[in-house]
Amino acid sequence: MIWVGIGGIFGAISRYLLGKWITGKTSSVFPFGTWFINLTGSFMLGILAVLHSNKIIPEWSWLLIGTGFIGAYTTFSTFGYETIQMLQKKDARNAIIYVSTSVLLGVLFAWIGELMAAALA
Repeated sequence: MIWVGIGGIFGAISRYLLGKWITGKTSSVFPFGTWFINLTGSFMLGILAVLHSNKIIPEWSWLLIGTGFIGAYTTFSTFGYETIQMLQKKDARNAIIYVSTSVLLGVLFAWIGELMAAALA
């Protein structure tokens, strides 16, 4: 369990800093920080899932990086909160774009990560 906690600490800090940096670089109402973080997290988890299932990385690495770091790095709760905020501001267009691209691209990025890792494994 210690590996999950250590990874979670660094994942949460990384999410916070990267999200803040991305938000500071754009003036858009679209939540690019959370969107980018969740897509890159999906990609990384796709890679790690193959490495873990093929026993290329040890269990502690999966717990540290896959469960801990990426679990804290990605954020479904913020995704939900930001979507509700857009809907409350009557910005249905951006909310629909945010939800649909987050889900579709998130799955696509995880799949691409798996394909890349499988090709290299």
